[in-house]
Order: sequence, then C-alpha cells, then structure tokens
Amino acid sequence: MSGKISPKRDDTSTAAVVDIEDPIEITNGKVHHEKTAKEYVHVARLAFNTGRTRNLKYRKEQLLKLLKMYQETAEDMVAALYKDLRKPKQESYNTEVDLIINDLKNILDNFKSYTTSDYPPKPLANMCDTVEIKKDPYGVVLIIGAWNYPIQLSLLPVAGAIAAGNCIILKPSEIAVETADYIARTLPKYLDKECYQVFLGGVTETTDLLRERFDYIFFTGSPMVGKIVNEAAAKYLTPVTLELGGKSPAYIDDNTNIELTARRLIWGKTVNAGQTCVAPDYVLCSKNTQDKLLSVVGKIVKEMFGDNVQDSKDICRIITDRHFNRLINLLNSATVGYGGDYDPQDRYIGPTILIDVKPNDVIMQEEIFGPLLPVINVESVYEAITFINLNEKPLALYIFSKNQKNINLILESTSSGGVTVNDTLMHVVCESLPFGGVGNSGLGSYHGKQSFDTFTHRKSVLRKSFNPLMEKMQSVKYPPYSDGKMKFVQAVNSKRRGLPCKFLSYLFVFILGCWLLCW
Repeated sequence: MSGKISPKRDDTSTAAVVDIEDPIEITNGKVHHEKTAKEYVHVARLAFNTGRTRNLKYRKEQLLKLLKMYQETAEDMVAALYKDLRKPKQESYNTEVDLIINDLKNILDNFKSYTTSDYPPKPLANMCDTVEIKKDPYGVVLIIGAWNYPIQLSLLPVAGAIAAGNCIILKPSEIAVETADYIARTLPKYLDKECYQVFLGGVTETTDLLRERFDYIFFTGSPMVGKIVNEAAAKYLTPVTLELGGKSPAYIDDNTNIELTARRLIWGKTVNAGQTCVAPDYVLCSKNTQDKLLSVVGKIVKEMFGDNVQDSKDICRIITDRHFNRLINLLNSATVGYGGDYDPQDRYIGPTILIDVKPNDVIMQEEIFGPLLPVINVESVYEAITFINLNEKPLALYIFSKNQKNINLILESTSSGGVTVNDTLMHVVCESLPFGGVGNSGLGSYHGKQSFDTFTHRKSVLRKSFNPLMEKMQSVKYPPYSDGKMKFVQAVNSKRRGLPCKFLSYLFVFILGCWLLCW
C-alpha cells in the first residue's frame, strides 16, 4: 500500500482518501477497503505458495530493504510519533527508532546461524542416521500493533517474521493515526507488496481479519482484547504470541539508595507519559520509605523537566481525550502525595504520586497506563511478595534494594514476564533477553533471536538410509516379535552414561551389526 492518509486529529471524526492499489476511504473513523480482509489473506497465501519467501537470499534482500527504509525515513518516524504522542526526539530514537534498527541489524548479523538447520545429539539407536531440525516458516502471519509504541510494536516483530520466511499482514493501531499513515505509505515502497501488506482500520476491520485463517497471529495490546484474539485463533488452532500488560509492581526496600531509586522510578513512569506496558504501575514500600521518596521526588522532577513540567519538550501527552478522561477519573479517586496537575486542552498530566492507596481502590483494579504512581504500604518483603502473588502475574517486576537476600527471595518467590533490579524498563532493551509475559500478562516472547524463533516452526527430520547392514540391524522392529528382539531394542534405546566419545558409539553399533549378521 502507498499513498497519503491525512485524517483530522480529532478522536471521533476523521476523513481522508488514500490513492493506492487498494484505495482506502476513511470517513467518520471507519475505514473502507476496496479489497476485503479475505482478499488480503488470499493475496498473501498465493504469494507464500510461490515459495519465494522460503528463499534465504530473498529474505535477506527484504531485510536489507527494511533496514534501508528505517535509515532513510527515521525523521519521518520521529515526526509521526510527535504528532501522535508529542514524543520527544531522543525518546523516539531511544525507545522506537534505534531499537528496531539495532534489532534488525542483530538479525542480519546472525541470519545464517538463525536459518541454518540444527543437528542435535543423536541417541545410540540413530547413531548412523542424520537427525536434523529444520527452520520452517509458519506461512501467512498476522501482526497487530499497538498505539503506545506504534513504530516499535508494529515493526519489530515484522523483521523476525520476514527472517523466518513468512508472508505478513500488518495491522497498525488506528489510534496512532499519523504513525499508521507512515507505515501504510512507506512499507510498500521498500518491500514486496504481495508478501508484506498493510491493513488499516479499527475494531470492525480487525474483527474481519480475525475471521480469516492465519498460520500465526502476533498481537500486542490489552489482556481483554488478547483473550478475544486468542479465541479467534483457537477456531483454527492457530498458534499465537500475545504481548499484553498488567499491573507491574515496583518493590522498594528500606535500605535502597532512595535518590537513585526515585530518579529511575520517575524516569520509568514518565517515559511516553507512562503509556508503557512495562511501566512501574504501583509501588510497594514501607511508610518510612514512602516519606523518603516524597522528599526527593520534587527535586528530581525539576531536574528532568524544569520548573514548569507542562512547558517541557521532554514529556509526552496522553494519546486521546478518552484515555485522558479515564486517567483523570483515576486521579480524582485517590489522594495526591505529589503532583496531580493536568490540562484537558493539552492532554497533559504531570508526574503524580498517589498515597493512602488500598488494594481494593479503583486505581488498583486495572492497568494505569499514565503518569500516575500509587503507593501501597507494606511492612516487609514477605508482605510485598504475598501482595504480588495474590494478583495476576505481571509483565514486569522491579526490585530496588541493596539486600541480595531480599532480591533473591523476590526473584524465587514470584512469577513475572521479566525483572529489572535497581532500575526500570531496561531489561526490555537488552536484545539477548526474550521479552514477553506470563499468565495474564502474555503468551510467548520475542526480541533478538527470539523474534526469529517465534515465527519459526522447528521441523523434526530423521534421514535413514537403505544400507543393508542398517536394515539388518533394524529388522528387530518388525514382526514376528520375540522376547529376544524386545530385549535388544530395550538395550539399544536405554539411556546410559559414560560413552567417552562419538568413536566408541560408532564402534558399539558396528559390533552390534556384526552380531546381527550372524544371528
């Protein structure tokens, strides 16, 4: 797809026309494709069946073109992110543009090793056979992006899916209007238009897509919608990756460095105005530590954003009026310990700490997704662990402590998608670590090699020969059965230790073969 979409920024009324191979008309927030969702999938299916995405040279060429797109249009991405979220340039590069570039470079650097078959150790019974794990593409995959990091969450999984040899239908978030426009206009200028298609639209269009049969679905969004996607996928037993969210806790120990803790905590909560699936959602700490936190947070906010935070160019805005109003309702339901300022006209909410919060308060019933940080007081690390375990498994967990015993206790006693100790968010950008949730916070993972593995079916292949000696050895598997044959098969298949090297294994098989020839 290509062409320019220029909808109005108002959340309820958009209108535009795009001049492309599949013309799209957007009127009153509804997208009208001349091609149906079924036709999009049909085009992708025909393209996959040609076999061209299985070709490694073709895949690498497409990945290099994707890298060229990132490098040549980086400023276009930054401009779109600013229009959608008022995202600062450095934040756009650090959390979106550079992240997808570095992830793609990592895939290109390791492309040969990722795509080469694996040859696992062979059991004694298969010592003369070839045991192989081939890396097969699934086929036609659907990737549904999210609005909070609309570049990263849409395009980062695309690289892994291309590297694995799949055809893709990419559905960017309709809420991040400018970024969806950028993707729809730009991707077809660089990549194969049949193998990698962009499908725009909202709930109706996504519902149409989910009625179709895909070979893999990758979804980023809320647990509620994730369940809907999973239910649609189950109709065809389609495998899924669900990158969801939840309430990610931050535990602050009494012995932590409070100023560094506050700086890293406030940073993690204000990146993208808190509209981050792994943002610290709430704090667990003692009343004494809460007071220490409140005593330093004002100074740190001033260091980061100046005397008037709203005038700072380094803080984002809430994505829509609807999201803003939801956050203000949460804010008004709690007691403000710091901050609490907001401006509806600007969709601005300042960094805010909420105190005297109870587990059953409204703000603790759903993921916040904004710069509001409630504090729940606990008296010990054991009480914090109990609280965490009474709730759904979070996507991220943050531990601030100098006490290694307490750190290890939390790590061993809780379950979460990922953990950062003494900082926030940073485990997500470490490309050697898989990123994903567990339980209500997600299913499956990606980033780095895991992105390739996610979109790859590991196909088991056993290659046997027609060698007469090998057939003689295998004759024990054929009827008529006997106790002697059974004991021989058991002996060959039994697990044993102590074989010093591969040579002895081959020697043992040779001796067995000679014995069988005389049997």
